Amino acid sequence: MEKTKTHETEISVEERLRALYSLQLVDSEIDKIKTLRGELPLEVQDLEDDIAGLETRLGNLREEVVNLEKSVQKKHQEISESESLIKKYEDQQKNVRNNREFDSLSKEIEYQNLEIELFNKKIKEFHAQIDEKKNVIAESEGTVEERKTDLENKQSELDEIISDTQKEEETLYKKLEKTQGIIEDRLLTAYKRIRSNARNGLAVVPVQRDACGGCFNQIPPQRQLDIKSRKKIIVCEYCGRILVDDEIIKEAKI
Repeated sequence: MEKTKTHETEISVEERLRALYSLQLVDSEIDKIKTLRGELPLEVQDLEDDIAGLETRLGNLREEVVNLEKSVQKKHQEISESESLIKKYEDQQKNVRNNREFDSLSKEIEYQNLEIELFNKKIKEFHAQIDEKKNVIAESEGTVEERKTDLENKQSELDEIISDTQKEEETLYKKLEKTQGIIEDRLLTAYKRIRSNARNGLAVVPVQRDACGGCFNQIPPQRQLDIKSRKKIIVCEYCGRILVDDEIIKEAKI
């Protein structure tokens, strides 16, 4: 099986330190590009989610309006049926044989008239709901258009930044992959953990003016000598960052 990483015994501590600092330089450059983009990617995502939510709500409201309009049509149909029954009963009253049949038909006519009143009341309620929902739909449609305009502007701004930085970023990620390939997994995992916990993303820092370049706490002279000897990987006892000497910094390049 082909090896993808240099074995731990094949790379010296000094080479590991140089690789780690080179990795830090590349990661820092990528961080700068991400900082340049700022909150734009999140803003674009939030706007897309907002628009999707609004359009789902609009779809539901439109469906509710359609159902209410169908209910109105149904009530109108029921009114027509009741009116037909009233006419039928009134015609029957003309041919009744006694008062009992006449009164019975009168009650049926009265009942159908009450039904028509109820149907008209329901129609009025349905129309009120339709008007209310249509107002909400109009407002929501306006909001969607505003959000879409914002999204278009934000996406255009983001695309412009991505276009300007794409080649540089692709080059950096290739270098990142190459550099990671010569660092053993255990050390790479430690580097990523330190970096994720560091506020400024710095996991590997130089000793500057006898202090840690990350937290600025003083480093004892003997420890500085140990760092310069590059015999072992030394971390700051205060912040946990990996420490390297000036020579590695001067020689390092992306």
